[in-house]
Amino acid sequence: MSGYPQQQQRPYYPGPAQGQPGQPGQPGQGQLAPPPNGYQQQQPPSPLQQQQKVGPGPYGNAPRPGAPMVGSPGMPPGVRPMQQGSPVRPPVNAPYQQQQQQQYGARPNPRPPGARPPMGPRPPLPSNQQIRSASPMPGQAPGAPSPRPVHMTQTPTPMSTPGSTGQNIQSPLHHPQPPYQRAVTPLGQTPPPQQSPYQQPQQPIHPPASADQNGGGMNGLYNQMSNMSVGSNGPADQQASGLSPIPPQGPPAQTEFKPKPGARAKRVFAADPSAPPPSQGQAGVMPPGPQPGMNTAQQQPYGSQNFGQTPIQGYAQQQQQPPAPYQQQQLQPPMMNQPPMPQQPMGQQQQQQQFRPQPNQAPIQSGPKSRIDPDQVPSPVAVQEADQAEWNDKPFITSSRIHATPLASSDFMAIDEGNCNPRFFRMTTYNIPHTEDILSSSQLPMGLVIQPLAKLRADEAPIETVDFGESGPARCRRCKAYINPYMIFTNGGQRFVCNMCLFENEIDPNYFCNLDMNGRRLDLDQRPELRNGSIEFAVPKEYWNKTPAPAAYVFAIDVSWNAIQSGTLAQCVAGIKSAVWDENGVSKMPPGAQIGILTYDKTVHFYNVSPTLEQAQMMVVPDVNDVFVPLSDGFLVNPETSKTIVESLLDSLPQLFAENKITEPVIGAVVQAVCTALESRGGKLILFQTSLPTYGPGALKHRDDSKLYGTDKERTLYAPQDDFYKKLGETCVDAGLSIDLFLFPNAYVDVATLGCLPSITGGETLMFQNFNAARDGVKLIGNIGQIVSRPFGYNALMRVRCSTGLRITEHFGNFHMKNSTDLELAGLDSEKAFGVLVKHDGNLNERTEASFQVALLYTTADGLRRVRVHNFSTPVTTLLGNVFRWADMDTTINFLSKGAISQGLTRPLKEVRDALTEKCVNVLSAYRKNCASSTAPGQLILPESYKLFPLYALTLLKSKSLRAGNDINSDMRVHQMRMINSMGVSESVGFFYPRMIPVHEMDEKVGVQDPHSTRVLLPPLVRVSYARLNPAGAYLLENGQAMYLWLGRDVPSQFLMDVFGVATLDEVDPNLRHLPELTSQTSLQLRTIASYMQGQRAKYLNLILVRQAKDQSELEFANQLVEDKNNDAMSYVDYLCAIHRMIQNEVSSKTNDSNSGLWNSR
Repeated sequence: MSGYPQQQQRPYYPGPAQGQPGQPGQPGQGQLAPPPNGYQQQQPPSPLQQQQKVGPGPYGNAPRPGAPMVGSPGMPPGVRPMQQGSPVRPPVNAPYQQQQQQQYGARPNPRPPGARPPMGPRPPLPSNQQIRSASPMPGQAPGAPSPRPVHMTQTPTPMSTPGSTGQNIQSPLHHPQPPYQRAVTPLGQTPPPQQSPYQQPQQPIHPPASADQNGGGMNGLYNQMSNMSVGSNGPADQQASGLSPIPPQGPPAQTEFKPKPGARAKRVFAADPSAPPPSQGQAGVMPPGPQPGMNTAQQQPYGSQNFGQTPIQGYAQQQQQPPAPYQQQQLQPPMMNQPPMPQQPMGQQQQQQQFRPQPNQAPIQSGPKSRIDPDQVPSPVAVQEADQAEWNDKPFITSSRIHATPLASSDFMAIDEGNCNPRFFRMTTYNIPHTEDILSSSQLPMGLVIQPLAKLRADEAPIETVDFGESGPARCRRCKAYINPYMIFTNGGQRFVCNMCLFENEIDPNYFCNLDMNGRRLDLDQRPELRNGSIEFAVPKEYWNKTPAPAAYVFAIDVSWNAIQSGTLAQCVAGIKSAVWDENGVSKMPPGAQIGILTYDKTVHFYNVSPTLEQAQMMVVPDVNDVFVPLSDGFLVNPETSKTIVESLLDSLPQLFAENKITEPVIGAVVQAVCTALESRGGKLILFQTSLPTYGPGALKHRDDSKLYGTDKERTLYAPQDDFYKKLGETCVDAGLSIDLFLFPNAYVDVATLGCLPSITGGETLMFQNFNAARDGVKLIGNIGQIVSRPFGYNALMRVRCSTGLRITEHFGNFHMKNSTDLELAGLDSEKAFGVLVKHDGNLNERTEASFQVALLYTTADGLRRVRVHNFSTPVTTLLGNVFRWADMDTTINFLSKGAISQGLTRPLKEVRDALTEKCVNVLSAYRKNCASSTAPGQLILPESYKLFPLYALTLLKSKSLRAGNDINSDMRVHQMRMINSMGVSESVGFFYPRMIPVHEMDEKVGVQDPHSTRVLLPPLVRVSYARLNPAGAYLLENGQAMYLWLGRDVPSQFLMDVFGVATLDEVDPNLRHLPELTSQTSLQLRTIASYMQGQRAKYLNLILVRQAKDQSELEFANQLVEDKNNDAMSYVDYLCAIHRMIQNEVSSKTNDSNSGLWNSR
């Protein structure tokens, strides 16, 4: 640990399991032995590791000067040189070393601790050989890299902090008995367990006689978890954890574990099973449960909640079971998809929840009984804050090969220098495997997530437009790829070689330019298509399928009885007016765009809103089976010239249909009519539907059956009833008509069938169950404005090209395909993203880079035909370690979620959940086998880039789209599926793992906008768990869909006065949807933070106030705390233990099934 003097430690020898005799001369499991010759227990480097020493280079690492090359003297036969940016390969005799270590124990390190060779300067991005020592060595500055990892033992060793002299501070991961000494249990005896104040005495659990060296079952697994290493790249890339001293008693401070800058590895140790459980977070804060005077049935609208019940179902509590059943399940991983526990009588439920603090009770000093300290497991908060700090003051150069791509959660500025902005294009790994065998060994999906119209930050340069005239942009004659910065000009500039298919093309004489001595065109500075990764081309008529025109926006409003009674009609009218015009009456629509209004119930009502009329004229079409448009002029008008008449019409609609008793809206006839009206133009249709259509074209039947939930037949509810709406959607695609659907159901509405319209046309579905105007009106108005104001394109066609040796095999998202290469999109906006699965079509050339090009042909909202091109080039590697090192976790989980949703429509959800967990285990096991095979068998080795894989996999399992339980109806599940299917990476990160910040104690610099940029400094992030909440605080949480303001029961009255203008928590109105505009500094800071978060999200974030132990919305808030045990799934710590156990089983097995999972070639 850098900055702390290294104390002499006694190595911990992993002998046989407790209760079994050890090898001669070797102590048993859990015993301390004197260090042999004073040296620490370490593995000696293999000959290959000793030979392949690398240093800094342009790609992270480079061969050291004078390193022998292949075929040169000094290079052993058959040994390949290290590639740039490559980690140390695992020793060739790793299986033999592992076998010897299991049989005889680890060999001592022949090198004394102080005798380490000097290391070179650290490269900008730490390599896999550069690690940080736990303490400075003689002649070495603190924090300098160490050639060997420092193996920290389980024995608690006093450490001295820089700010104290001789003060012994224990590691926060150890919980020894006072006075900081752990008793040594004689061989063959079971140590007496320590009991927490709320834990029943446990019977000692003895491992079976067949237990291996690491100990069998749960007892042995805890011993193995004590050697858990996270973020390590094997023995040559491990690093001692930067453990901060924490007092042995009292709750730990709410600080997050942050890895040191540049660190590539950290080690996380589990506490001893006999030690008392660590306290977690602030005392007295527990998940919500039934409170006095509240209806329990109404308080749990999302199903049975098990918050606060002790002991919780999970990995750590299985030690309480008797030995006999334990031996039967010792090799079985914990079940993650068990049905919820049956409801218990109120007496038993209250007895289980007796330790939950009530409003008038004193806080209880208690924490979870997990054996793993939650503060030391990988945290996305630490990762995100470290990445944000890196990009706060410097831009990201897209062509850089020494810096990793910024995380999707970071607010960064990118400079386009050949590769497109990461907002448009992201990859699961930025080092492409050389062969398909390497990719199969990694078990990683090789995928792309493309968001072609994504918004740029305000201080980033806009995409330039290039016009080649009537000849059109320069393209390859073979593969039709567009000219880009990675094409090579030859023959004095008269030819260029395509970087996609390697075909040599003739240059058009009008595009010819001479080359300089470096082979670059002399007009390079005047050619943005040769410098920038993203470019737009103005295209001639040969790229048109219809005459381009500004987009038309048609609003179709349901005016049936349901819409009148729920208040939907009035709120829709207010939302349309707010979206089309600003406060000064100026149109917010794109230049030249037109709008149209129609209403419908059992008939369709068209309105003539021509500016020459004094008032609107309504025309009714009763024959919905043969609907037509009765207007040639006046249906679509300019929102500026017809503002008065359109506003007058909208204001009169609620009164006009106030007495309407018709309950059967005909949505099918409306879509047919609008598609006919815009057939020659294209645009956007925004539909507002309140109930299941049971009349007219596309009439549907009620088919929802709760008995099918949780069965194999449940997936039939996710498929459309018939193909009427599917064919209608395809007709809209041909017409260039995109559909956005707002649903307001109070019963089954069949989202699986109606949702085909936005899914096929590239639109979006938004659902408001049990719509309440007072509660949901603000969100509805905000979302209408968001959809109308987004950058929008229609009548689009997209194709993804890749270089030779790769092929595109599958696409994910909301679109229509008539062939295997082109995505047909009636429309798309800035928030729509698509997943692309890439496979090998042969071996790649490791000396060249792999190239990708995304070409989107579309019509802009203001009527211009354009081709937007995004180019990306990335290195090819022959080393598996590089594939993991340059992997992107955020993109991977987004891509896997799209694949899981695609499979969930045709397979039982249980299989999809199991496959997702299996994918996580296979990826981490592949890294363990191939990149860290020489480490101890009991260690959990996680790659630095994928150390959050278990957490993100758990959050996906807890999402409403995939999670178990019968409390999610089919409409909500399908809606969530299709929403995730079109999500971009930055939106999905916050959706799966919400962002939470404390707002009760804000520094004066927090909540203030930077005058030089659009950024607002936020308070430090907090991990989403109830254990992190302070009952005397206030926390703001947002997940991209809503914003929750949680107020603790002991929140200071001064905070309430500054933010709400009241003195007590009971006076706070829980129905507030906007923060009061007060003059206090706290109010200004909080409103600035909320506005900044809203600007980063695609949907309107409605404010939901949550008062601790007072509001029913606290259960909904608790479901967002994904690190806790909720949503019919484990807690994060329990799930990580389960993953560790399954990885051990996978690693110990001899078979290596590389074709398991759902995301393989088909």
